[in-house]
Amino acid sequence: MRATPLYIFLFFLPLITFAQADSTSHKTPIFVKKVILPTSLIAAGSLISNKTIELNLRDNVLQRTSGERQTHLDDFLPFVPIGEMYLADLVGVKSKNHWFDQSKNLFMTVALNQIITSSFKQLINKTRPNGEHYSMPSGHTSSAFATATVLYEEFKSSHPVLAYSGFGFATATGTLRIINNKHWLSDVLAGAGVGILSAKIIYHFEPFKNWNPVLRQTKMVLYPSLTPYSYSIRAVVVR
Repeated sequence: MRATPLYIFLFFLPLITFAQADSTSHKTPIFVKKVILPTSLIAAGSLISNKTIELNLRDNVLQRTSGERQTHLDDFLPFVPIGEMYLADLVGVKSKNHWFDQSKNLFMTVALNQIITSSFKQLINKTRPNGEHYSMPSGHTSSAFATATVLYEEFKSSHPVLAYSGFGFATATGTLRIINNKHWLSDVLAGAGVGILSAKIIYHFEPFKNWNPVLRQTKMVLYPSLTPYSYSIRAVVVR
């Protein structure tokens, strides 16, 4: 396994985030605070990779499961936070953004997460517990935590229970990836960090923030026009 790319990423990320801060301010940039947790998870995963702690964990799992896949729930759990978000919209739970902006941020988060996860998988090329390739980071786990963080960002102010619920499904996803002998503990930790980080980046920098064609309401104003020789009604489109 080549872990160097992860350490390079962790080295340059603080430099990138500090560059976003006001040079006249001595306070810790807000974005740096947001990425402390995900980068810590990525670092923890990198540090314990192939170490005794995860090797012993795998042995314990194998003793209880015989190395066989126990369930396919981990293939579906990453989508639960998405369903929660749109269901909450349907029943009228107050959210941070309009549903179109939610969808836009969700799409960008998932895309960014996929790019980061796939890149690391190729660069690191770690062997899975079952002998397959491209183990680190866990793609299922990173997807689950990415969607869970989108749910959290949308409802953390209006409905904390709903906001945090996605992380329960994300944690269950990571746990099942280990139980199903698909990933090591380090893969799951790194995947969780990548997923959270992807959403934090999108919600902090808000790409295409002002692009929402659904909210561009068009109004038509009618007013009469009266002259000594005619009478008419004119229509003016106002945006």
